[in-house]
Amino acid sequence: MTKAEIITEISSKTGIEKVDVQETVEAFFKVIKNSMVGGENVYVRGFGSFVVKKRAKKTARNISKNTAIIIPEHFVPSFKPAKTFVEKVKTGNKTTKA
Repeated sequence: MTKAEIITEISSKTGIEKVDVQETVEAFFKVIKNSMVGGENVYVRGFGSFVVKKRAKKTARNISKNTAIIIPEHFVPSFKPAKTFVEKVKTGNKTTKA
């Protein structure tokens, strides 16, 4: 499902104009991004947590040149779904894609 499909579905279920729904969805994502860039985690009860994870400094190898590369410590965004959300997905009616 794409962002456009989400906007269309929310608009049809709530009766709110697509333009207003799009602005709201965009604002939601912007708030999450800005919070995570600032180092804050975002918790949505019943859905999950958007957390910033720290990756430690490590040494990697470039095998084609046979050299060592040092990757500095850095932060990456991560999503951890809530237990209730995971259970719903597990027990939901799923179709398998080939």
